[in-house]
Amino acid sequence: MTHKKRNIAKSTINDKELNKPIRLNKFLADAGITSRRKADEIISDGKVMINGIIVTNKATTVLPTDVVSVQGNIVKHKKRHLYILLNKPKDYITTVVDEQGRKTVLHLINIDERIYPVGRLDRNTTGVLLLTNDGELAYRLTHPKYEIQRLYSVVLDKPLRREYAEKIAQGIDLDGETTSPCEIFISPDDHKKLTMILKEGKNREVKRIFEKFGLEVRKLDRKMFAGLTTQGLKRGEFRFLNRKEILALKKSVGLEN
Repeated sequence: MTHKKRNIAKSTINDKELNKPIRLNKFLADAGITSRRKADEIISDGKVMINGIIVTNKATTVLPTDVVSVQGNIVKHKKRHLYILLNKPKDYITTVVDEQGRKTVLHLINIDERIYPVGRLDRNTTGVLLLTNDGELAYRLTHPKYEIQRLYSVVLDKPLRREYAEKIAQGIDLDGETTSPCEIFISPDDHKKLTMILKEGKNREVKRIFEKFGLEVRKLDRKMFAGLTTQGLKRGEFRFLNRKEILALKKSVGLEN
């Protein structure tokens, strides 16, 4: 499947919001260009212009009547937000484009609209992955402030000792940062198998936690993210969220309509 780059994002602006300034990074995220965090980067890199003038200040605000462009391509608000749940299989990269030419999760989703993953799953990690073009929701779902739950099924190369599990649950030091407390449940039948519930999503956090204790994660499957599960979806399959699920996601991060 080929994904074509879109130069112009169509928009519809509510009249009541016509003169309401918003932050530039939110404007770009709402337009489906990228996430708010990534928007800050392209602003700092001088890739964004407002009314023909390059802006690099991340705190810049913009009116819907302003002409905003990214690398010469005009950007306007998009009205249609998409919310897609994917049961991610192994061997797919969680990114929009991979510079090494490897398969990305977008190769599994046959739609024309521009979307991007919410957070990241490693190449060989499977399970729940949300994709959207709703930049504000994506930003909040990945922000530690909102403590969005992630439930993982983990298989280790060796049994997990009870004292290690207790330390992990309380939070451990990883490269100078302390992990947030989490819940961890060891299978009574096989101490190499366990379930973890985390409320943050740092890079490779689960694998790094067990590496700290000399353990290797052999299998990692995300069973739940923000209340969403892959029930009814085979590996590699996706579906659109229903209205009830979308409203629940927004409510969980303070975006109730």
